[in-house]
Amino acid sequence: MVVNTCYRFVFNREDAEDLAQEVFIEVYRSLDKFREESKLSTWIYRIAVTKSLDHLRKLKRKKRFSSLKRVIGIDDPADSIPAPSDDNPADALVGKERISVLQNALDALPDNQKTAFLLSKQDGYSNQEIADILQTTIPAVESLIHRAKKNLQSRLERHYRSN
Repeated sequence: MVVNTCYRFVFNREDAEDLAQEVFIEVYRSLDKFREESKLSTWIYRIAVTKSLDHLRKLKRKKRFSSLKRVIGIDDPADSIPAPSDDNPADALVGKERISVLQNALDALPDNQKTAFLLSKQDGYSNQEIADILQTTIPAVESLIHRAKKNLQSRLERHYRSN
């Protein structure tokens, strides 16, 4: 469940597995700080969400640095890695494009909206559980999910209207 939660944020299985390992290392190191005010699973998921969001922030910084390197003429070694081959390239491309569009729309959401939305719609948590994970109220969670849906709908409509 931790790997799946991380995956919902990073959309990369290897990164999600690495993050899950980091989560459990953090759990082991911080177990004495667990106050039993919430369920252990809620506390673990809070750590998973935090680690995932931190990972995304690091990626954004790397992208900015990579863009700067290209501007000044330094090549990105990742550009020379061949893409994986699929049975049907057209289907693979359409699937990758859809995932990319959705990931970009999700990445554009504020962190709190993205977190509430993914925990609700992807992981199936109740609003009470999400409130516990985010350390907020149920009405705040409902508002975050509602705003996330509206923002996603707006971004996706704009994307598909322009294409």
